[in-house]
Amino acid sequence: MADIARQAQVSEATVSRVINDRPGVSAETRQAVLTALDVLGYERPERLRKRSAGLVGLVVPELDNPIFPAFAQVIESTLAQQGYTPVLCTQSPGGVTEDEYVEMLLDRQVSGIVFVSGLHADTTMDVERYHRLIERPLPIVLVNGHTDGIAAPFVSCDEQMAGDLAVRHLASLGHRHIGMISGPHRFSPVQRKLAGYRAAMQRELGILSSEADDLVELTLFGVEGGEVAAERLLTKGVTGIICGSDLMALGAIRAARRRGMDVPGEVSIIGFDDSPLMAFTDPPLTTLRQPVAAMAVAAVRSLVDDINGHGSPRSEYLFRPELVVRNSTAMAPARRALTADISAA
Repeated sequence: MADIARQAQVSEATVSRVINDRPGVSAETRQAVLTALDVLGYERPERLRKRSAGLVGLVVPELDNPIFPAFAQVIESTLAQQGYTPVLCTQSPGGVTEDEYVEMLLDRQVSGIVFVSGLHADTTMDVERYHRLIERPLPIVLVNGHTDGIAAPFVSCDEQMAGDLAVRHLASLGHRHIGMISGPHRFSPVQRKLAGYRAAMQRELGILSSEADDLVELTLFGVEGGEVAAERLLTKGVTGIICGSDLMALGAIRAARRRGMDVPGEVSIIGFDDSPLMAFTDPPLTTLRQPVAAMAVAAVRSLVDDINGHGSPRSEYLFRPELVVRNSTAMAPARRALTADISAA
């Protein structure tokens, strides 16, 4: 008790009152004593142990892309704060499928499931799997990848705005030949990014959708996909490349450097996500930041409201991306040369 009192900076009498669950202790002081118990490695008395409000499944894609662990971390901690025990299910190529994970979660009688960039984002997939969950009824929330016809809350980053912001940024720097790299067209976030890119190319540069599509390369997500697609775009003479993920942007930088091109001196590159460590790449990456914390908290609140019977709007919550300008974008080479000539004159 003396050790706990010193750690919590309270009296031994206060520690005694908390351990014996007696009144007369503020909530803040009670929490300080319980935290001291945990920090010093003591087991809490049975009556003071926080009981889980239930299990909640969290299904995410592979963890190679750092944006998915970022979502998982915030969702898990927010669920824990609400008293729920998260059950993390991560997918990998050739491993356990989303449907198999769902069956496992149902066997464990979870109170609800959060899906992050799951099969709901693939427009070629049958959404009946989600209807069956809703009809059980089992509360679900779907993060990134809006699909019509699923009566559940969706939490999404505004991908169309992201495509628009990226084009506007590069156009303001004098770029006219702006290419775009993203994943397969069947994914709804890809379709939205493309819509934003096309609209901004026409509005900012007067380039019609048919012309802009010649500067679009859709490939596999990841560093390797970004590298291959960037090779093709650089052959077409683009000076700016917008990428569907930060990992694809890193692949594009690798492709440019293999050609002996300077980033951003000869080609500017923009990522998407602002996943951890992008501020420390070479060069630090300009990217569109997903508001991961706000999106994760909204997803958990919607799910918990549903679990508690309060209902949650069966609609999409759209969160605005933020353009984070770092050193991978700069003035277009032609404009830089013109500026230099004017300065010399």
